[in-house]
Amino acid sequence: MRTVCHRLLVIGIWLVATTAFGQEFSLEQKNDTLSFLTLKTDSTCDRWELPYPVYQFCTGDVDGNGSTDAMVGVVKSTRYYKEKGRRIFIFKNYNGYVRPLWMGSKLGGILEDFRFKDGLIRSLETTKDGKYVVAEYRWAHFGMGFERFLIKNVTREEAISIFYQD
Repeated sequence: MRTVCHRLLVIGIWLVATTAFGQEFSLEQKNDTLSFLTLKTDSTCDRWELPYPVYQFCTGDVDGNGSTDAMVGVVKSTRYYKEKGRRIFIFKNYNGYVRPLWMGSKLGGILEDFRFKDGLIRSLETTKDGKYVVAEYRWAHFGMGFERFLIKNVTREEAISIFYQD
């Protein structure tokens, strides 16, 4: 199964992420605060409106069930975190319909970016004291569970080099 990640910098684009088991997630960005996540299967087509700025789009099997999920990075506030910040929403194929698997308000630190690698979400985060960490998270039955730090308490440049390392 192929993993695809896209950093969203252009408005009005259509990203087709992956095809697996007769399904395809794609993201259409209408403007800077409106996108649609689309799921096409052999027999259905469903859309989920995302009325937030989107900064990242990845696909992969997050929960390990053999089906491709969609990870969308959005910028929004939450009930518990009133300040706007980068969040991760994870969607699944539920009988041909786009449905939320997890709509995360927070991972660990202040989320800068994420990617999907080897069944894990790898995050680039800042701390309150201005340092950077790169961490990995694994699906834990309801949400993402901390797996390990790849590096912590470093500069942005050091963290970015580890974040993109394969």
